[in-house]
Parts: sequence; structure tokens; C-alpha cells
Amino acid sequence: MKHLFMINPVAGGRRGHPIDVEIKIREFTDSIDDPYEIYVTKGPMDACWKIKEEAEKEAESGGELRIYACGGDGTLNECANGAAGYKNAAITHYPCGTGNDFLKTFGRENVEDFLDIEALSKGEVRPIDLIDCNGRYCINICSVGIDARIGTDVHKYSNIPIIGGATGYVVSLIVNVIKGVTQRFRIEVGDYVIDKKITLACACNGQYYGGGFNPVPNANPDDGIMDILIAEPVSRLKVAALVGKYSKGKYAENPEIFTYIQAGEMQVTADREFIIGLDGEAMFGDKVIFKLVPKAVNFIFPHKIVQKVLQK
Repeated sequence: MKHLFMINPVAGGRRGHPIDVEIKIREFTDSIDDPYEIYVTKGPMDACWKIKEEAEKEAESGGELRIYACGGDGTLNECANGAAGYKNAAITHYPCGTGNDFLKTFGRENVEDFLDIEALSKGEVRPIDLIDCNGRYCINICSVGIDARIGTDVHKYSNIPIIGGATGYVVSLIVNVIKGVTQRFRIEVGDYVIDKKITLACACNGQYYGGGFNPVPNANPDDGIMDILIAEPVSRLKVAALVGKYSKGKYAENPEIFTYIQAGEMQVTADREFIIGLDGEAMFGDKVIFKLVPKAVNFIFPHKIVQKVLQK
């Protein structure tokens, strides 16, 4: 078995080599006889292509590959895209990014368990679902509308020293509310079809995103179901109330605003290009199909939490 550590050098707002992460990795690798590699990513999607190359090498020799995404949700997304479809490969998350939202799906109190590299190396492998988004996989949550715009613009403000961190979300929210809350989309989910302005729509495999938003608390990444939430238009004055309900998963309290659907596919089109939020990253297009792909990638869980967080 080979261990592949994919380090994002800019995760969590870092600039340069993340020495603290590599020290912990070295402490682990010094104690094992298995082959390993520590790889520092060089740019967007570099992790994906590196993993595909390594997974194919290991498959040819009949070997297994364990991949550790050392970064945030974006790093995990790239690792999922690289490992998807390879039965001999499994990914996990060593959370050292800004949000580390996907792991919160398995209990916010359990996130720190993923910082134990030795426990991860001996952890249990379970297949989980992914969402195909125009050919790129999403492991957590995809969205269109104001939240996708906020998530894309937040990086502009979080990198400003006087703002930084979580405050960047607040600034991005204010700026995008001023620009306009709603956008017209045509959304098709089976027999459900709308063609009108909405505030947002999300397709959930996991439960948390955007630094702690929890729109669908019952979403589960191994149940073969995509949880969809669509929010009706609201005024600028009421957007704060909507965000509050949305972020806490209280959509059922306002059925006049929120439509909740479970399905395997959702198609979204518009008459102009829009932003597609995908695990904290941005894609662009005038049409997107979100399609649930069951058991698409192997995921490694520490033994102490696996039984209580996944479907039996």
C-alpha cells in the first residue's frame, strides 16, 4: 500500500510551504515501512492529475493507494476527482483549510479525529456518492444563485488584511445583496419544472458549506440520494432572515419560500452565463446538470467514528 499526501501550500490562507503539516506527516512516515510520497500541489487541479497517474501505476501492479487531502474543501474536491472510479484508491481529508466543511457532515465534534494521520492510515474504507457537475465531480454541495456569487467573491475580500477570514463572507454577502438578490433560471427536477427568478438552488451530497451553512441537515453522502433545496425570491430587506433560516437547515418552517426535493438529477439553465458553486470553487456556464453518482469514490474514516456516521 502506498500513502500519497497531497499538500495544498495555500490552504487556510497560507503562502509558501506548510511546514507544520509536513512535520506531522514526517512523524508518521518515519514509523512505517510502506512506500509514501509527499506532493505539494502546483496549481488548480494539479492534485487530480497526479492522483490519476499514481492510481493507474498502483492498479497495474495490483497495489492500493491511500490519498490524504492536506488542505481545505477545494483540495478534497481535487482528490475526489482524481480518485473517482479507481477501486484500488481511497481518499481522506487531513483538514487544514479555511472551512473544512465536508467533514462536519460526520459530526462537527468528530472533525479533529481526521487530524490523526496514524488513525487515518488504519481507518475503514467506505464508498460514498459524488455529484457529477458538467463532468466535474462535487463531493459536498453544488449551488447556483446568490450563495454561489457570494462564495466566489469571498476570496476577493478574505485576502484583504483588514478584513480576512470569516469577515470576508459578510462583506461578500453585503456586496452581492446590493448587486441584486435574484436571478432567472429554468430548473428541471423530474416532473418539477420552474422558469422564473429565484434566490438560490443547491444540490447537496454533504451537509455543510460556506464556512458552516447547514441547508439540509439530513443529507447523507452514502444514501444514493441528492437533496435539493430551492429558495423563492425575497427582497433585499428580507434576505437576512432567509439566510438565517437557510444556514440553520430550517427550510421546513417556511414552505412558502423553500422547496425541498430528493432526486438523482437536476438541470439548471439560464439565458446568460451564471456562476456554479462547487465545493467552494467556481464554474461558469449557461447550463448545468447535477447528477448523483452512487458509490463513486472510496473514503477513509477513522474506526472510532465510521459506525455512527454512515448508513449501515
